[in-house]
Amino acid sequence: MLLTRRPAARQPADDPARPRSAWSRWRKGRPFWGGLATVLAGVEICVIPLAPLKIMLQQGIAGIPSVLLGLVMIVLGLTAWCAPQYRGLAGVLTVLLAAAALVMSNLGGFLIGTVLGILGGALMFAWQPLPPPAAPSDPPPAPPHR
Repeated sequence: MLLTRRPAARQPADDPARPRSAWSRWRKGRPFWGGLATVLAGVEICVIPLAPLKIMLQQGIAGIPSVLLGLVMIVLGLTAWCAPQYRGLAGVLTVLLAAAALVMSNLGGFLIGTVLGILGGALMFAWQPLPPPAAPSDPPPAPPHR
């Protein structure tokens, strides 16, 4: 007797049980790329004070402003992911902190952190949620009777 495999039942691409579909829905429901750029900018600005003194341009007061700016930017990026309704405030604060990092933190992480922060803040501020799709079973509104 020859054993043959039956083809596996295919799940539709938008099946909520699929992890990739759930990830895609989560990512599209919030300013993901703006938050990612902001988190990366915060990490870049935080890591610079840990570099050797030969690489750093100025240390400041033990790099405290750099670390604080970086941590606040990371928190703002995570806020955009976890609470997208605050994306406008998080975007504006991110751009302001990225500009302040130019002066306070070794040229804003050697300009990489500042550029990523401004880009991330702009993406967070500009992001708009998609409107919910209209249900196809809803009948069109009836015209008013006279």
